Amino acid sequence: MSAITPTPSDRPISELFAERRQLRSLEFFPPKDESGVEALRQTAAALRQIEPDFVSMTYGAGGSTKERTAGMSSLLRDEFGFTVMPHLTAVNHTRAEVAAVADAHYGRGIRNIMALRGDVPNGVPAKTAFKDGLRFGSDVVALLKELHPDLCVGVAGYPEKHPEAPSFEADLANLRHKVDAGASFITTQLFFDNEAYYRFVDRSRAAGIGVPIVPGIMPVLSLKQATRITGMCGASLPERLIRRIEAAGDQPEIIEALGIDWALAQIRDLLDRGAPGYHLYILNRARSALTLAAGLAA
Repeated sequence: MSAITPTPSDRPISELFAERRQLRSLEFFPPKDESGVEALRQTAAALRQIEPDFVSMTYGAGGSTKERTAGMSSLLRDEFGFTVMPHLTAVNHTRAEVAAVADAHYGRGIRNIMALRGDVPNGVPAKTAFKDGLRFGSDVVALLKELHPDLCVGVAGYPEKHPEAPSFEADLANLRHKVDAGASFITTQLFFDNEAYYRFVDRSRAAGIGVPIVPGIMPVLSLKQATRITGMCGASLPERLIRRIEAAGDQPEIIEALGIDWALAQIRDLLDRGAPGYHLYILNRARSALTLAAGLAA
């Protein structure tokens, strides 16, 4: 009987940060159907040429995409060779359920997980959305590190404060709890004003948070899209960007070009001022990421 070849393990992202170079990462979300899976394949194939250091895969509210997140994480890893960081959330999950998901990822060789509290699904009362002592992102971090101490765990940070946090100080205290529980790095929610990121980093350092803080960037594709997403995450849209988009009127190609130009200027400034890299929220679209990569290479 032939021996079974073990699945090779991914390299922890913390080791990449230890190389002191600026990392580039991309975020995908699980498609809803087979046509979406094929579109994701095409996007991943196009983006492989820019050689991201790692990619992440989101996790639907309350675990609604649990199987698809796992399947698409495996697809990106096995078919395209990406180092994949699946998201995993506390909402609507027991400790045993979170452990089962984490164990399955670990068994496939995944060694990086983004630990989040998660969004409460529509119609689910907040008081029943959290179970078994899993109430915060820090609880997920602690559980993951207890299960597999060699996991590299990432967490989220909010440059303009989490919408539910009573104050910026309380939000930073929660972030410190996540780092103290074992998080290796922070990826920020999207923002459009770099000064918000720099202030956030300064305040995080003052609060004793020393891990890398990766800026999250999303190119604007439309004012409606940007307004909806910023409303959900508490980010603000600079008046100068709003005026540019409004001046473009009903011309999506021009608006997309403006959004990419704005994001390109953000990334250049962030890298020039020593950010540890950048994370792109690409909404499963290749063109904006490729255009940004080409602009940065120029």
